[in-house]
Amino acid sequence: MRLVIVPLIMICLLLFPLSGHTRPIAPLEGLEALSRGFSGISDFTAEITQEKRLSIMKRNLVSNGTIRFKKPELFMLEIRSPYESRLLLRDNIIEQTVAREKDHSRIVLPPEQGLKQWFAKLTGSIGSLPEGTGVRADLNGSLYTLWISPGGKGQVKELTISFQNDGVIRRLIIDERNGDRATMTFRKVRRNTGLTEKDFRLE
Repeated sequence: MRLVIVPLIMICLLLFPLSGHTRPIAPLEGLEALSRGFSGISDFTAEITQEKRLSIMKRNLVSNGTIRFKKPELFMLEIRSPYESRLLLRDNIIEQTVAREKDHSRIVLPPEQGLKQWFAKLTGSIGSLPEGTGVRADLNGSLYTLWISPGGKGQVKELTISFQNDGVIRRLIIDERNGDRATMTFRKVRRNTGLTEKDFRLE
């Protein structure tokens, strides 16, 4: 019986080599896949679960909320529970409000880490890796994963993006230089819904 099972397993591996199998791919291939996927997306919304690991705490903070994104420079994260807050990224400027607080915080990132710069690099044929940026990539079936290290002295140490062929993001991980890490898992992604500036307000 064992002599029959072993050849069957080998045949299955040959017929379905990509099923559940992760393989490294060229960084440029991964970036070009991301560019192709995002080329047909002007905006999207999604439900998310965020797991935040703070370097000063031993336990992770888990929260639920929504994300809105509009090319080329608008990104908004709204957390509903357990601690209500809103974060707006307009190109390289981050503003955040927390429930019951009147004032909001403001952080300015280096220009090279702004959304406009990133989408300028992902427009059309990329041709080469962005200068000063480290990139790794792998592929599991139709799911790509990119690890992007911006370099420089900005707050972000590394971004990890998992996305499908059609550009739908499934997971985003942000590692900061201070040791903090945020992991966002995406659900109910809706593309090209016609978001406007009114959908990106902190008030």
